[in-house]
Amino acid sequence: MSDSVRSGENTTGDQIGSLPRFLDLLRCPISAAPVMLAPDGHSLTSGDQRFAISEDGIPVFAEALASAEARQQQAHYDRIAETYLTNLSYPHTIEYMKYLDRELLDVLGDGALGTMAEICCGHGESFKLIGSKVDRGIGVDISLGMLRKARAEHARPNLLFVQGDATRLPLASEAFDQVFMLGGIHHVNDRVALFSEVNRILKPGGSFIYREPVSDFFLWRALRAVVYRLSPALDHINERPLRRVETVPVLEQVGLRSVHWKTHGFLGFCLFMNSDVLVFNRAFRYIPGIRALTRFATDADAWMLKLPGLGGAGLQVIGKATKGKPS
Repeated sequence: MSDSVRSGENTTGDQIGSLPRFLDLLRCPISAAPVMLAPDGHSLTSGDQRFAISEDGIPVFAEALASAEARQQQAHYDRIAETYLTNLSYPHTIEYMKYLDRELLDVLGDGALGTMAEICCGHGESFKLIGSKVDRGIGVDISLGMLRKARAEHARPNLLFVQGDATRLPLASEAFDQVFMLGGIHHVNDRVALFSEVNRILKPGGSFIYREPVSDFFLWRALRAVVYRLSPALDHINERPLRRVETVPVLEQVGLRSVHWKTHGFLGFCLFMNSDVLVFNRAFRYIPGIRALTRFATDADAWMLKLPGLGGAGLQVIGKATKGKPS
């Protein structure tokens, strides 16, 4: 067992203490059997399977089960976790994200969200956005580095963060009212396996909400073909932005009905939301009135996407799909 997941006296107790209230939502990713807290209190068991709990209190379900692609993603995000979060902390990035968050919340609607899973959760972006609307939430990510950031940001007893492979989720079937992925789908090339897992864990009538890079517009496809190879913060092997013609049919193939697909962001998004690629972008935080300039850019982008022929030309898509209720 690696040092990163070895149990010991420094195991963080708060998340372990809350584990019993989540056991009904967890399953062995090999057998789909229920899991339970081991007598030692520092691991989980399921039949003859044992899953470690890291020194940070994170259940580790993918140490021996992750696909080669997932392991590459794990290494990538463990390496760039600090830089990734720094790039999201600039005032212009925060301001543009507020616009995208409002658009996503409009799609989500009002009301409580019940039991929720965030897949490829990173630092728990959707939990930060939704807050008290969630009764119980589980965040799943392959990167322990990102999960540690999520735990630090969201130390709440109704949230649990676990390590797992998005194509072999350690979660119970038909147990979740909502599943969120904000920037995670494009990291998973096996979309059939991913969406099948989303469909499996959703309750009938549940919703799948996502926000992802999209490359339906020819210009963005061409630029990304170059940028993804040049930026050390991106992974050109495993990252593949969505296209509608490839995404909606797969959602519907596995049993999810697409009910919303709308793109957002144009030139303003390119300028203010790419600190990982446009290094000079990081200096924007010193410009007086940068938040107001960013808000102007969001308005300009929204106007551009209303022009004839540009309706689907945004750089980000916000989508929603639902799992059909049984007849």
